[in-house]
Amino acid sequence: RLRNTLRFLLGSLSGFDRDKEQMAYEEMPELEQWVLHRLSELDNIVREGYESYQFQSVFQQLFQFCTIDLSSVYFDIRKDSLYCDSQESQVRRSSRTVLDILFFRLATWLAPILVFTSEELWLERFGDTDTSVHLEDIPDNPRKWHKEELSWKWDQIRRVRKVVTGAIEIQRQNKVIGSSLEASPKVFIDDQNLFELVSSIDFAEICITSSISVELGQVNNSMFRLEEIDNVGVLFELASGDKCQRCWKYTNSSGNVSEHKDICKRCSKTFFGNN
Repeated sequence: RLRNTLRFLLGSLSGFDRDKEQMAYEEMPELEQWVLHRLSELDNIVREGYESYQFQSVFQQLFQFCTIDLSSVYFDIRKDSLYCDSQESQVRRSSRTVLDILFFRLATWLAPILVFTSEELWLERFGDTDTSVHLEDIPDNPRKWHKEELSWKWDQIRRVRKVVTGAIEIQRQNKVIGSSLEASPKVFIDDQNLFELVSSIDFAEICITSSISVELGQVNNSMFRLEEIDNVGVLFELASGDKCQRCWKYTNSSGNVSEHKDICKRCSKTFFGNN
C-alpha cells in the first residue's frame, strides 16, 4: 500500500515545474490546507518517535496517513482535477504543489525505516543527479500550516462524507451503479452548524459524485444512516444527464465541438480549448 501511494505521487508529479506551477499557501483550497495541517501534526510525531527510537510507532502513523488520509480521501478526491483540469487550473496547481511537498516529507520520513524503497523513490525522480535521500534532512514546516480549527472542520465534513459513501456503497454492492459518479444523492442534516460547514464547500467534489444536494431538515428512518452519526441521513438518487467520456461525470450539457459531443463542456474547454 505504501508503494502504491508513492507511485501515485511519482505519476502525478510527472513534469512538475515548481517555478511555474507552485501555489502560495494562502491561495490554496481548504482541502490542500488540511493536508498541510496533517503534515504539521505528523512532523512532530515522526521527530519525537525517531528521537526515542519508537520506529514501529512512526511506521504505523505514516502507514495510516498514507492509506486513510491520502489514498482513501485526498488522492481519491483530487484524481478528477489531476486527470481532467487544465494545467492553469488553480485546484490542479494547488494539488500538485501539495503532492510535491508530500513527496519530500514522505521520502525523508520513511528513509530510516524503508531504506531501499525511499532511495528507489528518490532516484526515480532525481536519478539524473548525484544525490541520495539519505543525504537529505527532514524539511521544516511553516507554523501557519498548523490550524486546529480547520482540522476540526474537516473532521466534521469527513463524518458526513462517511454517511454518503456508505449509502453509495450499498447501491454499488447491489449492482445499481458501478461508480459513485453515477449517483446524485440528497443529504439531510438536522444540525444548523454542521449544515453550514458542509454547504460552504463543493460537497459533490468531496463525495466524488456528479452532483449532490445538501438540505437542512429532519432525518428519518427512511434514509440511510449510520448509528454513530445520527444527525445525517442520505437518500440515494441516480445522476441525470449524459456521461462524459473523458471525466465520467454525468451532466446535462455536452461539449460544443460537433465531432466530440460525448464530452462535457469542461473537458471540451480543457482538451480542445473551446469556450
